[in-house]
Amino acid sequence: MENSEMTYTHELKDGIALFHLEGSLLAEVDRTSIKNDFTEYLEQDVNKFLIDLSKLRHINSTGLGIFITLYTKVRGKGGEMVICSPSQNISNLLAITKLNSVFNIVDTELAGLERLQSI
Repeated sequence: MENSEMTYTHELKDGIALFHLEGSLLAEVDRTSIKNDFTEYLEQDVNKFLIDLSKLRHINSTGLGIFITLYTKVRGKGGEMVICSPSQNISNLLAITKLNSVFNIVDTELAGLERLQSI
């Protein structure tokens, strides 16, 4: 049976908070934990965030809402958030919802790190 929950890891890499998401981002319960981790970084004056979606298989409207919440939180502190490596399905969903015009989306983690380092 496929795991339907999202797990994630995070690390600080050259002043950039890097989050690796895996599984499915479908539930409200996922929001609290990742939001708290974002808040902790922001409180430490880290304001550049890269979200790696290469291992995220599914996302729904709740998941998109989480991205919007995180993006708003980061931008409210004068920071920047980049999303990298979305699957074709997630890319299509971001395009359908026009969130691809809101978020900075790049193909690879390296491209995301370079984009954030140039800011």
